[in-house]
Amino acid sequence: MSDPTCLPFAFPSVRGKKLTAAFDGGRLTSDGGVLLLAQAARRLDIADKLAAVIPDRRDPSRVLHPLPEILLARILAIACGYEDADDLDHLRADPAFKLACGRLPESGHDLMSQPTVSRLENTPGLRDLIRLGRVLVDLYCASYPVPPDAVTLDIDDTCDVVHGQQQLSLFNAHHDERCFLPIHVYDTATSRPVAMILRPGKTPSGREVRGHLRRLVRAIRRHWPNTAITIRGDGHYGRPEAMDWCENNRVAYVFGLTGTKALAAKVEQTADHIRVVRAIDNEDAVRGFAETRHAAKSWRQERRVVARIEATRLGLDVRYVVTNITTGTPEWLYADLYCARGQAENLIKLHKSQLASDRTSCRHPAANQMRLVLHTAAYWLMLSVREAIPKAHRLATAEFATLRLRLLKLGARIRETASRVRLAFATACPEADLLSHLATTLAPAPG
Repeated sequence: MSDPTCLPFAFPSVRGKKLTAAFDGGRLTSDGGVLLLAQAARRLDIADKLAAVIPDRRDPSRVLHPLPEILLARILAIACGYEDADDLDHLRADPAFKLACGRLPESGHDLMSQPTVSRLENTPGLRDLIRLGRVLVDLYCASYPVPPDAVTLDIDDTCDVVHGQQQLSLFNAHHDERCFLPIHVYDTATSRPVAMILRPGKTPSGREVRGHLRRLVRAIRRHWPNTAITIRGDGHYGRPEAMDWCENNRVAYVFGLTGTKALAAKVEQTADHIRVVRAIDNEDAVRGFAETRHAAKSWRQERRVVARIEATRLGLDVRYVVTNITTGTPEWLYADLYCARGQAENLIKLHKSQLASDRTSCRHPAANQMRLVLHTAAYWLMLSVREAIPKAHRLATAEFATLRLRLLKLGARIRETASRVRLAFATACPEADLLSHLATTLAPAPG
């Protein structure tokens, strides 16, 4: 753990006493809380489930690091803020990471290095990635103890900027970047991830959206045949092909809709009333809602359209959504149901910014999709730790970056004896009570 070639160094003296330092502290770790993530990983059995669908073509007689161990080490490193594979070159001897992966801190062999991890990321083919995606959906469905009566899934894409010539990357004029536009699907009510799909940096077509929805709903209904599913998304996903498929397969939807002159004419009476009310009362803003039936030329039938109309001193702002939901008032449909999809943006931030899932720097798209799977697995571990925190605690709704700082980045001394391994955390650890509570709560079920 210490490098004897590193010379001691000094800090300014304190009250006349010389202050020196050296990297000779022995078996210390700065990621003592990684063992909480390891317990969450064992409860979910996430590494073994992912490894079960990846072909291992290595010679068994020469294998030093099983696939589940490689996956677990990479996922734990991502959750702890080490998003690059070459970080394992330094973490492979860290005693906490070795313990988290089931190896003894001193007598056990070191973990794998970066080349082994990189080979794994480039191993899965297209069919393997499809199976990995199903594992993530299975993991989501298994997170409910019983099938829910209904779920609402938010589908959205995000700009993943690239800095090379990665395959599938395209220049996107809206973002003014060469990028991917991966699709993220979340159960926003519970913050749980459902699917992550790498795709080119262009707006998805109707056929593409329909294909993604068909595969996703089919995988979910293998577990929940009677659960009502609602798909929620912005105007990118309100395509005729997607709406037709949802209507044919008992799937509710609410999508954003681009305004047209024909739509504006249908809600003009309500819009004019709102303008007059704002002017008479001299208000800064007045909001109202309208409902109509509308059929674009590319639609096969008329559909319910709800308009949110807001008059301000700067003019009139109208937003539309289209849905096959027949119940509920226009205000509930837009303000309560549709606008709740904004929470998906926060979940994408957790996935993309705080777990660095935009580190898709491999040349081949299959390797980049594999990275999305690994980062999603790290998301599950962080979410499992957060869900185990008591609801009244101040960290119960904390972001992942805060949880990492408060619960994972903990210094600890690790000593291995003949009969036990002992972890010594700092006496002044601010979250000592919570840490001991989580260690008990996240312990794997017996048997």
